[in-house]
Amino acid sequence: MFATSTFFFAFLGGVLPASLWLWFWLREDRVSPEPRSMIITTFCAGMVATLVAVVISGILREYIPFPGKNLDLVGIIFIMLWASIEEFVKFAAAYYTALSRRENDEPIDNMVYLITAALGFAALENALFLVGPIQKGALIDSIINGNLRFVGSSLLHVVSSASIGIFMAFAFCKLPNAKRLFTTIGFIFAVLLHTLFNYYILVSDSGVFAVFGVLWIGVIILLLFFERAKKINKSCVYD
Repeated sequence: MFATSTFFFAFLGGVLPASLWLWFWLREDRVSPEPRSMIITTFCAGMVATLVAVVISGILREYIPFPGKNLDLVGIIFIMLWASIEEFVKFAAAYYTALSRRENDEPIDNMVYLITAALGFAALENALFLVGPIQKGALIDSIINGNLRFVGSSLLHVVSSASIGIFMAFAFCKLPNAKRLFTTIGFIFAVLLHTLFNYYILVSDSGVFAVFGVLWIGVIILLLFFERAKKINKSCVYD
């Protein structure tokens, strides 16, 4: 029988690592930090987006079977749709809670809020993955599973969502049509990145850690773009 304590510990296992990641990224916006209430709201909206994605993916599986390791064209279409759903709900969570509001007044804010929504999404997603092992009393499996998802899934959601934020940051001072174009390109890039990650996770056992390594490189690149966005902030907003 499902116990409340099971979900409590799974919830902590998902939220605490995500909160640590959030603290790390918010340090990149120390000069002009976003309102704490907006950050919390966006994080929670990202968690709600997880439930929306689960429902939509469940409906999707009624029409397209979940692919195994031997992916055919239908399987590839499935994981691309899967990635598109997750990227869309994360973006929607950030957009309706923060990106469309006046608090989003600097190029770097786009990246901050999208990363916040992504970590909220990852927090609940990781918690749901931990429920099974904890319920079975497989503590070691829970720790291993949690660590792998902390490194892999959380990084994936951060890097993919932040990719959209990067394109939005560079289009911050452009005309509305150009902003929409840049956002669309960023979204397509995020979906492709997410799809490739899911593809290699499904078809490869030996290449998993290589994929994680690539994600860490993505984090380093993301940090560089944060610094670049700060310069856009100075030249665009204050000049």
